Formats: sequence, C-alpha cells, structure tokens
Amino acid sequence: MRQHDADVSDANATYVFAVCRDPDPYSWAGLPGVTHEAPVRLLALDSFTAIVQTVRARDFTDEAWQSRLSDQRELERYARAHHDVVSVVAAACPTVPLPMATVYHADERARDALTKETARFRAALKRIAHHAEWGVKVYAPPAATAATAATAATAATAPTDDADRRAGRPGVTTGRGRPAAGAGLAYLERKRGAQRLRERSQEDALRTAETVDEQVGRLATASRRLRPHPQPSTDRRVQILNATYLVAERRSEELALLTRTLQERTGAQIELSGPWVPYSFVGEV
Repeated sequence: MRQHDADVSDANATYVFAVCRDPDPYSWAGLPGVTHEAPVRLLALDSFTAIVQTVRARDFTDEAWQSRLSDQRELERYARAHHDVVSVVAAACPTVPLPMATVYHADERARDALTKETARFRAALKRIAHHAEWGVKVYAPPAATAATAATAATAATAPTDDADRRAGRPGVTTGRGRPAAGAGLAYLERKRGAQRLRERSQEDALRTAETVDEQVGRLATASRRLRPHPQPSTDRRVQILNATYLVAERRSEELALLTRTLQERTGAQIELSGPWVPYSFVGEV
C-alpha cells in the first residue's frame, strides 16, 4: 500500500522490501535502499522477518508516486534500489520479494498487515526455496521470416495494365503493353503459394514455441506464459514465446544445456536470462 493521509508532510512511513526467514543483517551493508536518510533494517514478525526502511511519507502519496511514474529516470532509480536490496537478501536466505513501493504508515501497521499474510508467506517460501526464476524468449526460425518476405515479393509482382506501365510499376506485359496471356492466373497461383507458405511457417513457429515451453516446463517446478515483449522497430525478429520458469538451483546447468539443444534442433533463436529473484512465483502479497 501507499500513503493516503491528508497531511503527511512531517510523517515517516515504513517501506517494505521483502519478507524472509533468518536473514543475514550484514548482507546489505552499504546499500542505500530507496533513500539515503535512513538505513535498511530488520522488522521482526511473528514467524518471519521483514526487510524495511524508514522513508518520508510525503514521497509515497498517490500524487507523488503518479508524478514519479512519469519520470523514467527517477522510476528506474527506485526500481534498481528496490531490486538491489531484494537480490542481496535473497542470495543469503529464502525471500519473498514485495512489489516496489509497498509502504505502511508505521512499523506497527506493517507488522500487523504482514503478520496476517503468514500462511501465504509460508507457502511462497516453501515453493521458491533453493529455486530461481529464469526467462525464456523464443524467436521464429528464419523460415517464418522468409515466408513473410515471399508474400511481400508476390504482391510486388502483380500483373500490370497500361496504367501500371505508364507509372513505371513492374509487371509482365506483351509488346503492346497488355499483360501476357496467363499472367493473372500465374500471379494468383503465386499468391496462393505464398499464403500457404506463410500459414505453414506460422504453424511451424507455434509448434516450436509449444515444444520449447513443454520441454523447459518439464524441467521447471512452475512456469508462466507472458505476453510477447514489444520489439524495437529495427528488430525484424518475430517473438513466438515469452515465458518465465521457476527452476531448482541444482538444475541451472541442465536448463542452459536444454535451451542450447532446443535451439539447434528447432532452428529458432532462444534467449535465456537469469537467474532472478522469483518475483513471478510468490503470489500476490
């Protein structure tokens, strides 16, 4: 939650980074957290420990946060600071990361709210202990891109009439400037062929995505399919799978080998990223 008090100009609030079990208080030494005005510290709960920091309440009102969302540089600074603390804590002990800008009016409010989530934290810690999150992005094999290009090429070679010829557009014509006999039929056949090639390539790409997801899913403890990530306009690759997987730490090398094998077998480009703190598998807290 974020602050909603009408007058918070001089009030403090409690920013919560994560909830964990048996943290090492020296692991985040030197990290400033989201502010330089107070240290990152521990807040004891009934069964767990929260990693928190005292912040100025006025910096986390809805109005202040909406303003921050429009400042990309400031937003990135907060996100990086939050992630840095969560990462070093998670490297030392099982940790449930909380969303950025989880803020309570005071320590007692934070303790009360987080204690009510004890069962959920216990289940999440059991699920993610000794696991990490890995991202897998798959891009269509070159054949799919070639199919798209073939469709465009077919459109560019449509039969022309006199108007096309006078405008300098390409086509197959007779000496009198009229389309050659059978040109229209040949064009339609090329168009149908290009369409069949594109459909077949799309089907192959979807099968490739399903194969990768199934194979990696068998190795993982849990998985989530995500929306395709927007590609830069200069990137002509077609993303066919964007997924994240919860994988036991002991199987990380096996995962890397599997993705390399699948790339060689399918011809698709596979990007493996991680390991990450398993934000995607802790549930809503």
